[in-house]
Amino acid sequence: MHYPRPFRSLLASLLLLLALPLHADWQQHDWDVMGTRASLSVWSENDGAPLFQQLETEMERLNQLLSPWVESSELAQLNLHGHEKPQAISPEFYRLLERSLHFHQLTDGAFDITFASAGHLYDYREGKAPDDAQLADAARHIGADRIELLPDYRVRFRTPGTRIDLGGIAKGHAIDRGIALLKEAGIEHAWLSLGGDSYVLGDHRGRPWEVGIQHPRNREKVAMRLPITDLAMSTSGDYQRYFIRDGRRIHHILSPQTGKSIDGLASVTVLADSSLDADALSTSVFVLGVEKGLALINRLPDTSAIIIDRSGNVFYSNDLTTPE
Repeated sequence: MHYPRPFRSLLASLLLLLALPLHADWQQHDWDVMGTRASLSVWSENDGAPLFQQLETEMERLNQLLSPWVESSELAQLNLHGHEKPQAISPEFYRLLERSLHFHQLTDGAFDITFASAGHLYDYREGKAPDDAQLADAARHIGADRIELLPDYRVRFRTPGTRIDLGGIAKGHAIDRGIALLKEAGIEHAWLSLGGDSYVLGDHRGRPWEVGIQHPRNREKVAMRLPITDLAMSTSGDYQRYFIRDGRRIHHILSPQTGKSIDGLASVTVLADSSLDADALSTSVFVLGVEKGLALINRLPDTSAIIIDRSGNVFYSNDLTTPE
C-alpha cells in the first residue's frame, strides 16, 4: 500500500516510539539477609519483581552456605568437624578460603578468619565478653596456619579449638554475586548494598552516585559523601556491633593476636573494583591502624581508603589527597 510522504514520516516516528521502552524508572527493593539489611536501587523498564526475587534467593543461598549461625551450613559443619578429619566442601567455599588466606598473607596477618576462635565467645546483643583467661586460651587457636587446604576441595583444621568466620569477606562476595546477576539481566545502572558493603553499577543516569559514609558516632548523620561510578565501597566501623563496658567500647573487629577489640579507629572505608576486595581490606586496615593501613592501600592499584579515628581525625590514601 502506498502512503503519502508526510504520512510515511509520521508512521516512521510512531514505529520508532513503539520500539523504545514504554516506561523506565528507578525501582527500589529492601530485605533482610545475612544478619543485616540489603537494599537495591535499579533503573529498568521491566517489572523488577523477578530480579528482586533472584537476588534474594542468591543471597539466602550464600547465607545457608557461609553463616556460622546456620547449623547445616558448610562453614558451621567445618567448625564442628574440621579438626577430626578432612572435610569435603563446595568449590565456592574453597575459593573463598583461598582468598582469605591470600589476604592473610597480603596484610601480614591482619586479616585472619580464625579470629572466630575467640570471636564466638562474645555476645554483643547481651553485652557479654570473655575474661582474660578465656581469651588467652582462645588466642592459642588463632592463626591461618591452622587451616590446611587439601586437594579435591577438602580442608581440615590442625587444632581442635580453631574456628573460622567469613564475616570480613562473605558480604563482599554476596555483593559481587548480586552485581553479576544484575549484569546478566542487562542492568546498567544500580546501587546494591548489604550492611556496610555496597557496589554502584554504572552512574546515576548521567551523574555519579553520591554514596555516604556513616558518621561513626551519630546514626542520623553522614560523615561525608563520595561521588563514585562503577565501584565497590566497604566500611568497617566500631559502631556496627558493640557494647560499652567500664568505659571501653567492645566491638566485633578483633585483634588476631589477642582476640580483643581493636582500639584507636572509629571507621575505615575502602574503595576497590570488587566488593570482596573492599570488604577484606576495610577490616584489614582497621586492624593495622592508620600508618600501616595506608601504607598497604598505597601499594595496591585502583584502591583507596578513608580512615576516621576516635578523635574524629580523617586520613586519606595518597590517591585521594590534593597536592599543595
